[in-house]
Amino acid sequence: MDWRNTARGKNMQQLQQLRWIAIGGQLLAIVVVHFGMGIHLPLAPMLLVLAGLCLFNLAGPLYWQRLHHVRQRHLLLALLVDVAALTALLHLAGGIANPFVFLYLLQVVLAAVLLRPRARWLLVAVTSGCLLWLALIPSPVRLPANLDAGLGDRYVQGLLLCFVLVAALLVVFMGRIGEILRARDARLAALRQRAIEEEHIVRMGLLATGAAHELGTPLATMAVILGDWQHLPHFTSDPELLNDVVEMQAQVLRCKAIVRGILQSAGEPRGEAPHAADLRDFIEELAQQWRQRAMDALALDNRLQPGIAIIADTGLQQMLFNVLDNAQEASPGQVALEARLQGGTLVLVVDDAGPGFDTDMLEHLGTPYHSSKGAPGRGLGLFLSVNVARTLGGSIRAHNRTGGGARVVVEIPLQALTPYGSASQ
Repeated sequence: MDWRNTARGKNMQQLQQLRWIAIGGQLLAIVVVHFGMGIHLPLAPMLLVLAGLCLFNLAGPLYWQRLHHVRQRHLLLALLVDVAALTALLHLAGGIANPFVFLYLLQVVLAAVLLRPRARWLLVAVTSGCLLWLALIPSPVRLPANLDAGLGDRYVQGLLLCFVLVAALLVVFMGRIGEILRARDARLAALRQRAIEEEHIVRMGLLATGAAHELGTPLATMAVILGDWQHLPHFTSDPELLNDVVEMQAQVLRCKAIVRGILQSAGEPRGEAPHAADLRDFIEELAQQWRQRAMDALALDNRLQPGIAIIADTGLQQMLFNVLDNAQEASPGQVALEARLQGGTLVLVVDDAGPGFDTDMLEHLGTPYHSSKGAPGRGLGLFLSVNVARTLGGSIRAHNRTGGGARVVVEIPLQALTPYGSASQ
């Protein structure tokens, strides 16, 4: 990950911008005081300090780029370097009598926001020590002060300028840092919510697997009994009754297939292992299986080109079935599926002609037990589909179509489905 995309990296960038502003402001102050006010300053050492700050600001990003991240100690080091440079410049320009000595407060406030408690107090101790050192060690430059002159005194003028400068910098940069911290907190909250949802999925998977194991034996027994009934004279002599038995056996076999699919998704030992398949054929087969399972028509617009190899995944199949089932409940007989590639991403679009999603449903898309059907326990299908897509690095989004009905768009990176993560197109 790029160090500039992390919260600490963004905070470090704010410190760098603040340092450039400080370098420019200090350079301007040196020129005004030395050449405009006639106060002779030791230009060589002061310019050397500013050059060191420039070098630190230029070299820092190269170092953090090599580490790929910014740590707390890096932020502390940056603030300590700023404090050291400010101390050196103040000592060379009047020492404790320099009105810009209150710039130390800017460093302390930044430390209070960016650093942990121990590091904050360390910076407080360092700045206090620097201030004490300025009071004890005489400066090579004397800055006379006459407070009775009011605004006519240069010390009072510098003091007011320092206050305005510190206040403006705090408003601008503390606002930016606050936004960065709020974005970080929002991201952490999203990660915690995702962890809760994934834990919920694990619990559901355990329950489903246990139920599948328990249902396997009675379903097998029922299939055998129904198979025997088909050969009994009582049923063979009554075609209508025989058709009912045949239909019952077909439904039992379907239940067994669902149970087998649950165990396969849970990773139980099975005869059918994940296998390579052509993406276009895989979508065609899924559509045909759903038609047979749901006993409903499906308008398929398969725009995929043949020759794209993927690993057939039962999770992808179940995810698509869940979306299609929801569309069928909204508008039976009017479900359409479009499959296409878009920039290395598999895009599956499911349209229906139903009433569409309400606003609250769109805002909570994929939230467990949140459904527009009004029945307790509903909404889990879409919730599981969203998490399957997320696991594959994709997403699911939905919106209402202008002409009526709803559209659900599933986007899965092709790289997540191809063998060894390499897509051949």
